[in-house]
Amino acid sequence: MRISIDISLYPLNKDYIVPIKEFIAAVNGISELEVITNSMSTQIRGESDIIFDLLKSEVPKVFEENRAAFVIKVIKGSD
Repeated sequence: MRISIDISLYPLNKDYIVPIKEFIAAVNGISELEVITNSMSTQIRGESDIIFDLLKSEVPKVFEENRAAFVIKVIKGSD
């Protein structure tokens, strides 16, 4: 199933740019996904299994090094 997510990362530390850039780099490293980044959030479109596997691996990496909040909206994409 194709989905779209809108995700925002809010690191709660002084050096907040680095974790955001690292997360976006990880997302952009998946060629099967369409990624659009703007100043407020990142939109990701693709197969749900790929997106949720990405979140399962990358969100804990952010939390290992940072206190942070993620805001994620998910919508079913067109088939």
